[in-house]
Amino acid sequence: MTRMRAVDAAVAILVKEGATEAFGLPGAAINPFYSAMRANGGIRHTLARHVEGASHMADGYTRAADGNIGVCIGTSGPAGTDMITGLYAAIADSVPILCITGQAPVAKLHKEDFQAVDIEAIAKPLTKMAMTVLEPAQVPGAFQKAFQLMRSGRPGPVLIDLPFDVQLAEIEFDIETYEPLPVVTPAATRAQAGKVLDMLTAAEHPLIVAGGGVINAGASRQLVELAELLGVPVVPTLMGWGAIADDHPLAAGMVGIQTSQRYGNASFLESDFVLGIGNRWANRHTGGLDAYTKGRTFVHVDIEPTQIGRVFAPDYGVVSDAGAFLDVMLEVARERAVSGKLPSYLGWAEDCRVRKASLQRKTNFEDVPIKPQRVYQEMVQAFGRDTTYVTTIGLSQIAGAQLLHVYGPRKWINAGQAGPLGWTGPAALGVVRGKPGESVVALSGDYDFQFMVEELAVGAQHNLGYIHVVVNNSYLGLIRQSQRPFEMDYHVSLAFENINSPETNGYGVDHVKVAEGLGCKAIRIERPEDLATGFAEAERLKQEFQVPVVVEVILERVTNIAMGADLDSMTEFEDLAEKGEDAPAAVYALLD
Repeated sequence: MTRMRAVDAAVAILVKEGATEAFGLPGAAINPFYSAMRANGGIRHTLARHVEGASHMADGYTRAADGNIGVCIGTSGPAGTDMITGLYAAIADSVPILCITGQAPVAKLHKEDFQAVDIEAIAKPLTKMAMTVLEPAQVPGAFQKAFQLMRSGRPGPVLIDLPFDVQLAEIEFDIETYEPLPVVTPAATRAQAGKVLDMLTAAEHPLIVAGGGVINAGASRQLVELAELLGVPVVPTLMGWGAIADDHPLAAGMVGIQTSQRYGNASFLESDFVLGIGNRWANRHTGGLDAYTKGRTFVHVDIEPTQIGRVFAPDYGVVSDAGAFLDVMLEVARERAVSGKLPSYLGWAEDCRVRKASLQRKTNFEDVPIKPQRVYQEMVQAFGRDTTYVTTIGLSQIAGAQLLHVYGPRKWINAGQAGPLGWTGPAALGVVRGKPGESVVALSGDYDFQFMVEELAVGAQHNLGYIHVVVNNSYLGLIRQSQRPFEMDYHVSLAFENINSPETNGYGVDHVKVAEGLGCKAIRIERPEDLATGFAEAERLKQEFQVPVVVEVILERVTNIAMGADLDSMTEFEDLAEKGEDAPAAVYALLD
């Protein structure tokens, strides 16, 4: 056996488990861990400007590619509490990140020592495990268990809290014979797959709802193969967007009361059977349950048993990893296809495609100030199929989800359930770390952008180049829209006359100067005809300087984005597309 400090054992385990990308800030109580990272040399560390930002970077890194686990590191006390929003965002979307905090020495834990807080108790509700390690010899086991938990069942985050003296204590540990614990995931049986297939093929208008579990399982290929074998259209959820490419003939569009397409909702309302795979029936997807469930049979497949029946009772539930379920479904479906026992859904699928080419929103506005719809039209035309979009919340995210296109798994990175303001920028930096050399485009409203804006300096320091589109209406746009039933516009305007930047014309914060002051490049666009050249220039600047490039687009102050309470009662505030030129960036050319 080899004698070493507990922190040296912990770092060696991180490397062997493949968690070699860390984000954080050193501090007195976590310095031993940093010394172990420095001695080991196997972990790349990105210095953040705020620990919450580091947690979102770890989150973005995990979401960037199959198998990734981002690591967030901070000192004791406020560093741990700063991580809480990051843990919430991760557990809400089933994302495994490992948060590591320093802590006061064990003997000081109950003496109100400087920056000593019971982070274990604080973090427990938001993690699969939160543990303050009190015995040095427990350190290897704690990390080994953490990785098993993060990967088993429904993925999620873990926090390990390391008292200063525990980090420095010497233990016996042999990394050469260390092995990760087995990952435990439930798998559907052939009998369950056969029953689901019986229910599906008994329907006339079946749909498959593909949730984030399909992305987490790395099972997008199997999903598309099953859809093609059965001829059944697919509706991705916000977290499952990209599991099937938007231009695939069986991609029926997203469904929901905010982040949805008109054609997606229309096709769903014509369905009579819904197979949900790895989804949560989130309320922004379902809207009112009466309208959502009426006249439909539901099957719910989820890796977590307690998710089945949480929102509404399905007609049949299967506890299974999405990939394992799709594998056995393909096996059974292929056998039935060979024997000629699968019905044809060509007519139903064609109906969905006709709706996709008919029910579109107008994007080609010429207004000045710019309408947001035009921005997303130009983004679709400027950025390629391989672009990964990163965003979190607000009218910018809702309109982006309605109008952008995604063509593959993990190319839409979104903090879907928690939706914390400020997540977008640091998460984008984590995504850039996880997708070196690939095109990453972030999307924020001005308010989201102003949260954690300091993390732009991280991109400048570490040459993490990406394009950050900031649609600026100088408003808390989503909150303003939600205040309409109260007949108020109260404390939601961010506009003011900036005495240092009169060129902002009353829109307040000069985002161009802020970005440049943090070491980045920035462009301001005020006319729709300048969007295409502006995006091209942003790409040129990113390639030349390898730093974040902010593209601020000055929008009209007030825009209401389509939404409603139920799938069958969405309110469209803007003109709808009536001819092809109204929506030139649509997936399908409009059927005039």
